[in-house]
Amino acid sequence: MSLTNLFHSLNIKGAEKSAPDESYEDYCVICMSKWENPKKLDKCGHEFCSDCIKQCFDKINPVCPICGMSYGSITGKMPPGRMDVTVDKWTEVPGYPGSGLIRISYSFNNGIQTHEHPHPGMPYHGTRRVAYLPNNHEGQKVCALLRRAFNARLTFTIGQSSTTGKDDQVIWNDIHHKTQLSGGMMCFGYPDPTYLNRVQQELASKGIK
Repeated sequence: MSLTNLFHSLNIKGAEKSAPDESYEDYCVICMSKWENPKKLDKCGHEFCSDCIKQCFDKINPVCPICGMSYGSITGKMPPGRMDVTVDKWTEVPGYPGSGLIRISYSFNNGIQTHEHPHPGMPYHGTRRVAYLPNNHEGQKVCALLRRAFNARLTFTIGQSSTTGKDDQVIWNDIHHKTQLSGGMMCFGYPDPTYLNRVQQELASKGIK
């Protein structure tokens, strides 16, 4: 969630203001006012007004609004769906010879948005997505973490499609998947030697370790 959307979600007084340039370090980025009873988060060290960060944690999710560091169990707003996993021993993932592949299939039917979605009571459009991992130790570990993220409703959300521009779509929620077997990083495919490490960092930022 962007800071702008965060301000509106929390409805905090002063959120429309811009912090003065001369001493930005003394200002809370949530309310854009001078700190009141400042609280420093112990893992990342970012500071906020105590009341602002409490509202953020209570009403949205226990993550730092600046860096995304997790401070508790995070639950997303993903609608009901399915995650199916199959193993193909005979198809190789580029960069991982002889490993075979793990195929993850996600499916979401059309449905009606609830109070936690952008337009409650309105229809949303489902989707189907397929992602790939190498079937080695690291790939199996990532697959298990992705299952935990799915169970925590973190993998998808409802919003505007970056591809079509249409609203009320089931879309990815900032956990990157490899949806192609080839083409490299720019095509969401392999080879990409740092992907498995990067996605574990993304998952860790959402409390999935």
